[in-house]
Amino acid sequence: MLLPPLDHSLSPYTGLTREHWCAYADHLLRSAHHFGTEDHANIHLPGVNSRYGPRSDSLEAFARTFLLASFRIAGEPASTGWIAEWYAAGLDAGTNPANPDRWPTPGELGQAKVEAASLAVGLALTRDVLWDKLPERVQEQLIAWFETVIGEEYPPINWVWFQIVVETFLASVGGRYSDEDIDAGLAIHDSLYRGGGWFADGPERAYDHYVGWAFQVYPQLWALMAPDDPRVAARKTLDGDRLADFLDDAAYLVGANGAPLIQGRSLIYRFAAAAPFWVGELSGHTRLAPGLSRRAASGMLDYFARHGSITDDGLLSIGWHGEFAGMKQAYSGAGSPYWAAKGMLGLALPADHRVWTAVEAPLPVEVADTQRLVAAPGWQVDGTRADGLVRIRNHATDHAVVGALVADSPLYARIGYSTHTFPDLSPESRDNAVVFVDSTGRLTHRTGFEYLGSFSEGGVQVGASRFTAHWIEPDPDAGPDHGSGVAGIATPGPSVTVLSVTRGAVELRLVRISDAGAAGASLRIGGWPVDAASSVASSVVAVPGFGLALDISGTFVRSGAHPMGSELTIPWVGTSGTAHDGDYAAVVVLAGEGGASADTGVTFVAGEGGGRFVFHDGASVELSRLWRAQFDA
Repeated sequence: MLLPPLDHSLSPYTGLTREHWCAYADHLLRSAHHFGTEDHANIHLPGVNSRYGPRSDSLEAFARTFLLASFRIAGEPASTGWIAEWYAAGLDAGTNPANPDRWPTPGELGQAKVEAASLAVGLALTRDVLWDKLPERVQEQLIAWFETVIGEEYPPINWVWFQIVVETFLASVGGRYSDEDIDAGLAIHDSLYRGGGWFADGPERAYDHYVGWAFQVYPQLWALMAPDDPRVAARKTLDGDRLADFLDDAAYLVGANGAPLIQGRSLIYRFAAAAPFWVGELSGHTRLAPGLSRRAASGMLDYFARHGSITDDGLLSIGWHGEFAGMKQAYSGAGSPYWAAKGMLGLALPADHRVWTAVEAPLPVEVADTQRLVAAPGWQVDGTRADGLVRIRNHATDHAVVGALVADSPLYARIGYSTHTFPDLSPESRDNAVVFVDSTGRLTHRTGFEYLGSFSEGGVQVGASRFTAHWIEPDPDAGPDHGSGVAGIATPGPSVTVLSVTRGAVELRLVRISDAGAAGASLRIGGWPVDAASSVASSVVAVPGFGLALDISGTFVRSGAHPMGSELTIPWVGTSGTAHDGDYAAVVVLAGEGGASADTGVTFVAGEGGGRFVFHDGASVELSRLWRAQFDA
């Protein structure tokens, strides 16, 4: 693949310009086309099929690459005729009822409901170039294919947007559609709003990148598809303000290395996380400087390109950096990673748009150390300029509901996530955990915890949660993994309250245990998961002079490949014997190259009111302030 020379005048942080984005997009499209059928209807990419089978997966590959193609065509129609011609043939063959290799309709296959949305959005964005030039027969075929979504049931999650945009497209081209379907979908969308620009992907506490690439992107694309729809006009300010609010937080969740926060399901979509930054510019609903929006988006593309996400065949693999089969979920086929196309939405903007002509501006973490509390997911964000690393401590996200006794979902229920570390993918883990170990070596889970709140004071952030630690015997018939923790037989253990007191790279993790006696289990407080060869350092040490003793320590090693390396290590401290009721304290540090020392500590100073904790730079917090009424166990 040939790329233009880097331009560090226009893009001082990444060197990437619109020409680079076009080159990457065209390379991905041409490479995928090599695996297309002769009639272009299906793209059979190499790899293991999803649970829905090859007909679904080949449609998925077509639809998601078509979405990318539509962005290229919309932003540069004069030079992309080759793309339009390739997909025009496929749109005909895929919807031709006489073609034995035609696509399954959304009425026949659930996954086709998802892919129909990409086709509808792409056709709407390229209407003058593509749709209007299709023969009437092909237009009628497509309309009939799309119309099978009418009246269909969609799960009450981000999927409602797939029906909304398809039926909105149908309305624009003279097809049948249902206002009732659209209104019901909008009502579900609004019911999932949790404030501050954040949505939950369903009734559970499922906060992840779907907030950006689904709940924020589709309302703005829908508005472009139906500018005269009174519903669009009525919602313009509401949806625009929600997007702008979300982007204010999202800018703080990108590391200086270009990586988005590594948290939540469907991470194989990789740079799709750039989509909300582009849609803010596309719609005009952003408070971010255009150079910052492009810096965030280009940083993500550059990060994944540098770390091997594009194979030697020019394909997007299932994984984070390169191929990693362990990240495949039940619904993942070889075409699934091409939802990364959403992150190339900026290509729909012309070359003279301000987002392409502005000089790249630094991310928040590149300007100064950052602190931010994000209320809905219960995240406290700490970014450090010295190493460009962004961390969150999590006390309100677990892809479950309060009181649920299920296994922890590795991508949702950990205490910490960052831009530089990948979670241990085993549900039972010491990864950023407060867990108990029984006589057989099993570890407890925290899912179903209660969020106790958060606050910031004197340069220190505090978040807290309370849970009943529980062991899970997983149900082997629990069903496919869509993000939630696995159900099973639960054995309750001690009651635990955890406080994360953070300043930069350092977390003071306070643990209060009650009802520990019956369990007879030992305690483990785990740190961050890092690859053994990484320059990122993780450490956990007890706080001397405070609480009950943490008298044993070690490093858990999980040998074998993981999404960011070949050997995962997790430091921990704990009790050599049975944990008892009372308070424990540990300092958990994650520092990148050039950042804080991994052995940076926190000192406890006894005194009036119970004493105080002092961070390495002199910032301090009173013990009595931490165990205020709403945090008190």
